[in-house]
Amino acid sequence: MKTIFTLLLCLAITPFYAQNTLQGRVIDSTTQQPITFANVYIPKLEKGVVTEDSGDFTIKDLPSGNYNLLVSYVGYQTKSINISIPNQKSLKIALTPSAIEMEEVIISTPFHKLQKDNVMKVERASVTELKSQGAVTLADGISNIAGVESVTTGLGVGKPVIRGLSSNRVLVYTQGVRLENQQFGDEHGLGINSAGVESVEVIKGPASLLYGSDALGGVLYLNPERFAEANTSKADISSNYFSNTEGYSTDLGYKTSLDNVKLLFRANATGHSDYNTKDYRVTNSRFNTKDFKSGIGYQKGDFKTEFRYNLNQSKIGIPEDIGIQTLEKTPRTPFQDITSHIFSSKSSLFFNGSSLNLILGYTYNDRQEFEDYVAPALHMKLKTANYDLKYNLPNWGKFETIVGIQGMNQINKNYGEETLIPDATTNDFGVFGMSHIHFKTTDFQVGIRYDNRNIEVTSAQNTHFSSFNGALGFKQDLGQNMTARFNFASGFRAPNLSELYSDGVHEGTNRYEVGNSDLSYEQNLQSDVALEYANQHIEIFANGFYNRINNYIYLSPDGTVRENSPVYNYAQSDAKLFGGEVGFHLHPHPLDWLHLESSFETVTGELNAGGYLPLIPANKWSNTIRVEFSKNWLNNGYAFFKVQSYFKQSKVSQFETPTPGYDLLSLGFGGTLKLFNKDLSVTISGTNLTNKTYINHLSRLKPDGIFNMGRNLNIGFTYQL
Repeated sequence: MKTIFTLLLCLAITPFYAQNTLQGRVIDSTTQQPITFANVYIPKLEKGVVTEDSGDFTIKDLPSGNYNLLVSYVGYQTKSINISIPNQKSLKIALTPSAIEMEEVIISTPFHKLQKDNVMKVERASVTELKSQGAVTLADGISNIAGVESVTTGLGVGKPVIRGLSSNRVLVYTQGVRLENQQFGDEHGLGINSAGVESVEVIKGPASLLYGSDALGGVLYLNPERFAEANTSKADISSNYFSNTEGYSTDLGYKTSLDNVKLLFRANATGHSDYNTKDYRVTNSRFNTKDFKSGIGYQKGDFKTEFRYNLNQSKIGIPEDIGIQTLEKTPRTPFQDITSHIFSSKSSLFFNGSSLNLILGYTYNDRQEFEDYVAPALHMKLKTANYDLKYNLPNWGKFETIVGIQGMNQINKNYGEETLIPDATTNDFGVFGMSHIHFKTTDFQVGIRYDNRNIEVTSAQNTHFSSFNGALGFKQDLGQNMTARFNFASGFRAPNLSELYSDGVHEGTNRYEVGNSDLSYEQNLQSDVALEYANQHIEIFANGFYNRINNYIYLSPDGTVRENSPVYNYAQSDAKLFGGEVGFHLHPHPLDWLHLESSFETVTGELNAGGYLPLIPANKWSNTIRVEFSKNWLNNGYAFFKVQSYFKQSKVSQFETPTPGYDLLSLGFGGTLKLFNKDLSVTISGTNLTNKTYINHLSRLKPDGIFNMGRNLNIGFTYQL
């Protein structure tokens, strides 16, 4: 590790003087007229510009090598071009008009391609899009992505569920590093504020090859906002009001870039009262958050680096029953007081045709859980340091290859009156290699990885786990408009500290949990198939998966009681999950402003020993009508009407009860107008418009018969200062 840091320091202070320049012009393929303000971007370098009035662009100070250039503009199909620097001197790029939304490059996969060029199917959504649909929190917003739901404890706590798997089976990445916040707990939420997050990517299925242990079920990858373009500055203020909770979320951001140095800052304050149902407010579902994000970047010739920091402080009430009805925003007991510090650095060194990338991260999570106001009953500090070193080999014919090592050191310590999991030190190490092979109509992707995890516990014998995993996938173009993807991947997850060593009442779950130090690691094999058809006016998709998990770890009651709580033991059995998503997106000609979207998603989880897995989301059918328009006084205008139908969930585990089906209606509109010659974006949306009383199957308040949130109106604006 010391050698790696020394090497990086030497590289960072070495002078580089690459002064390559790329010039070009972007035009309309039909009219041959220049396109102004088109985005021209090189993902690997994270560098780009917008075109001038003449359609011309110039990107300076480029290192030598082979890169992928993306050109995009609203109303046109995104174009991907392979370029060679310094051989490529000038480009003339013609964009084709299209009603299909602009594609973005996928960052969570190793080769950073557009989704249409990716072997692995990855879902992507911008945070702006999720907010425009009325999402109150980021955890609430991700449930609008096909195949993704959220386990919730009220409104303040939500954690991602990908195709029926959650907690330590789903990794969350933010700022390019893994987020560690004691995610083993059902009532331990996402812990990330949406302010300063640009987009969300979801890998649905085992991603252990790329991310190691705990990515057995998938990855939620949060992309931070980009720095400002060279020699520009931007500032904005935004605010949202939520009628149901009489809540607010306000943030202020500023970013500026010179030729080589970039800075950004963003601060947010959020507060919510107890959420309202048709019949009552849910006592102590209130929460408040303060969030600060900052970043500094430097880029010169063959070297670029950036450092980011995120401070998040949250106080979250844990609802237990329906009591006093107030509009206070300060939680009563029991509540969580959580402070998280996330430090990350990302550096790249470019050679002629290859590159070296190093990501370093440090997360400090300070979690306190109060049963009274005197002292925390549970107080855990989790310190996690990790590194990710990848080398992109020079392209060899049709081969792109990446090799790398990853590692983590994690220390957990207890400071509270009670101890749920022991003091422990966890060390991970992984090494992997992956290749992408491109032919004219076919792409292959193959890789292999070895992982090792060692857990040292002061009060027990050390535990060791290791595993080999692999992945194989290919994408086949079946004609001009149809694509098929097939992926086979294995995943690995070592048991967490709670599963191995817990021995006590887990507050908020009302369970006395007993760990099992003899547990084996989970190993899965998932097969995915995805079929897509897309032309200028219709997109159709069908995704299916079958996921077999050996040694699936689950909680099972043994019928006894300790400390007035039922006893649950951790046990293992082989399991399987299967299902998928189908849907279409229609924007008929000549009504290109009209969008009709429909999708259906389903997942079933079964234990081989008999019975169903817990916390499996109900089948869901979503239908949306959306119109887009622009007027002289309004740009990027839109309006939508959405119906989400949740079906009855009767395939439940032995300690769950069936959940009835229900329908939720949403409506919204918005756009951008000029105020004092600056852009003002306005969004107005309403969710659960009929004020339906319902309980989501993944609500942890379901055993108490407590309803989910009722009707909510959201009014938001963003003003460019």
